[in-house]
Amino acid sequence: MNLCAILLLVAFTTPSWGKDLEAFPNLNLNDPGSVKEATRVLEEELKLAARPQTYVLIDLVGNSIHIKGRGVELHHMPIVQWSVGSWEKLTGIHRLVARPQVVRRKIEPGKGDEQEPISLTDMPADYDLSFASGLTIYMAPLAAKGNLVQGIAFMGKAWWRRLKSWTSSIGSAQPSAAQLELTVSVDHAQSLAWSLVDGMAVLIRRSADH
Repeated sequence: MNLCAILLLVAFTTPSWGKDLEAFPNLNLNDPGSVKEATRVLEEELKLAARPQTYVLIDLVGNSIHIKGRGVELHHMPIVQWSVGSWEKLTGIHRLVARPQVVRRKIEPGKGDEQEPISLTDMPADYDLSFASGLTIYMAPLAAKGNLVQGIAFMGKAWWRRLKSWTSSIGSAQPSAAQLELTVSVDHAQSLAWSLVDGMAVLIRRSADH
């Protein structure tokens, strides 16, 4: 275990450092499994924080997504619910193959050839993220309250994706691919899509119950 990571873990979970500096405020220091997992994540994060790049930490214990740079949190989004296929394949640093595609708005007649700049509302809310490690993260947005049509559309896509994954695994001798499904609000799904760049690093903190 990396000594620096252990020291950071102890320092960030000490009350005297203040709430803002807590790396994992929901960490159970009496649970060896939780401490081991938190230390593993901090070891990986130390490598990323040493470089001038942004990265994503998906905390399945705290049910939150954190966009960070140099170890400092830049933005965070709550996770409504999640499901995972294989815990073992979630370790390590995952590199995003490509950011979600953006469908640009059509040019309206009479406005010339120039297009308006892309904004947050142009970002997709329902998309898949593929990583060089073989991991796939499915973003399953939560429909707005009272929007029945949107809810049916999102639910249909989610069930169709699960059906395809299940049918492709039947009779296959290949080990199942690493899959993680995250349910967040539409706004937060779009915000994450806006923040992602090709090759971006993603870390995942697993539940101690894995």
